[in-house]
Amino acid sequence: MGIFARNAKKEIEVIRLKAEYEAEILRLKSEYEAEIAKLREEIAQKDLLINHYVEQLKIAQHRRFGASSEGTKIPEGQGLFNEPEALADAGGEETETVGRRGKKRKGKREEFYKDIPVRQIVHELPEEERVCPKHGVPMRECGHEVVRSELEIIPASVTKVEHVQVIYDCAECGRDSEEEKRVIVRSSIPAPVIPNSGIASPSLLAYIISNKYVLALPLNRQAEEFKRLGIDLPRQNLANWVIYAVRLWLAAIYSLLIIELKSNEIIHSDESTHQVISEKGRRASQKSYMWGYFTGRDSPRQVAVFDYQETRSKDHPLGFLEGFSGKLHVDAYAGYHCLEAQGVTLSYCWSHVRRKFFDAVKTLPKDEQKKYPAGIGVRFCDHLFFLEAHYDEEGLAREQRERRRELLSVPLAEEFFSWAERMLPKARPKSQLWKALSYALNGRTRLMNAFYDGRLEISNNRAERGFRQYAVGRNNWKFSGSPQGATASAIAYSIVETAMANGLVPYKYLQFLFETLPNIPPERYHECLPWHPQVKLLCAVPDPRDIPER
Repeated sequence: MGIFARNAKKEIEVIRLKAEYEAEILRLKSEYEAEIAKLREEIAQKDLLINHYVEQLKIAQHRRFGASSEGTKIPEGQGLFNEPEALADAGGEETETVGRRGKKRKGKREEFYKDIPVRQIVHELPEEERVCPKHGVPMRECGHEVVRSELEIIPASVTKVEHVQVIYDCAECGRDSEEEKRVIVRSSIPAPVIPNSGIASPSLLAYIISNKYVLALPLNRQAEEFKRLGIDLPRQNLANWVIYAVRLWLAAIYSLLIIELKSNEIIHSDESTHQVISEKGRRASQKSYMWGYFTGRDSPRQVAVFDYQETRSKDHPLGFLEGFSGKLHVDAYAGYHCLEAQGVTLSYCWSHVRRKFFDAVKTLPKDEQKKYPAGIGVRFCDHLFFLEAHYDEEGLAREQRERRRELLSVPLAEEFFSWAERMLPKARPKSQLWKALSYALNGRTRLMNAFYDGRLEISNNRAERGFRQYAVGRNNWKFSGSPQGATASAIAYSIVETAMANGLVPYKYLQFLFETLPNIPPERYHECLPWHPQVKLLCAVPDPRDIPER
């Protein structure tokens, strides 16, 4: 082999080695870059997770230590969308309204207390002081002056009531013949609310149920209070009475309330957790649910109905609202979507949208909250509610409200969704802002439904307020011992909440039911519903203006 051939062979070998070296370098570089990309992705994911936990921590700290109210104030003349000017252009006289916290009307206290019984305490001078210091003669009364009025409270007292049946016979019977049968007639007495109980009266049952479901006083505390009054009523007895009275009497009224509820075109619905200890096939720690259904604000017959169920399955609202094909205010829980197949129109809650943005705002320092995009989302929602408040103040009818919404609210809502679409790609994935934007955009169609019917509200706050009394009670008695107890609670809450929504005193209404239902046939039970004129006459709150809005 010549020198040229050997050199060529060496050059080929060098080229081959060089190529292998460069290939190895490229391979190592590729692996290195892939490893770097993987590590960067892991770091990014961990950053997202850290940011998520930081946001959750800030939200938790705000809920624990911050103000519970989510309210914000729109400074006059500084509105983001100029709706005060738009409302002024839309016409209408300027009015001034004095709220409940405003200046008291003259004689308001005397007007409210005019029907309360009066007991006067006359303070007289001792006889030895009724002598004129100038002439030394006895002085006479020349007038009286009421110096002050006070409200006297008499604590609960217990009275034993004996129902005495009078027996009548005929004085002439047996006079002509000893074999003649005597005619004996007995006076009628009202049927007992709980047969063979011995001591359970309508007023006692009304007192127990009202204390538990209106004042959130658990039965064990009531039993202790009865002991202090000198009466031994064990907690188990009270529980049995409540379940029995609910099943025997209140359940019938509950069924009529459901019929009335579903006759409405607009319903609000929500659900909340409820713990039941002894559910068959379930652990005591598993969550059950209390579903709530409430009539709209314009319904002349207000109804609140609670429904206990073991789960949050979509089958429960589907079964409960069978036959209903109106409009339903709900949150964004997907379990309600199945109702659309039976003709129900879902209207989502703008308060929930605002709450998502509000949570995102609270994760930031105060000096950054206004300029941060989440703050803009809150302000969009605030202005929508601001418009609704003006519609309410003007007392707009359905058609007027629809026209005003079409003019002002719908363009503002559309602008909000356009802004949300632009912001979503810029938001950090899985951040609170990203979640708020996604929540709003996913529910866009159902959120807009509220603006197209003047009877609808733009929030589901009515349902949330309806659960307030239940939530207070749950915080006190914590759980139900059995499904029967949970069902009894659902029925009892339905009765007392409906009573309050219709301006009745719950205790008076419960006593009326327990006195009346055992003594009338079932076909007359409709006469005992809260809106019946006789019921309102007997059980209404003394002054309807003093009823808190529910």
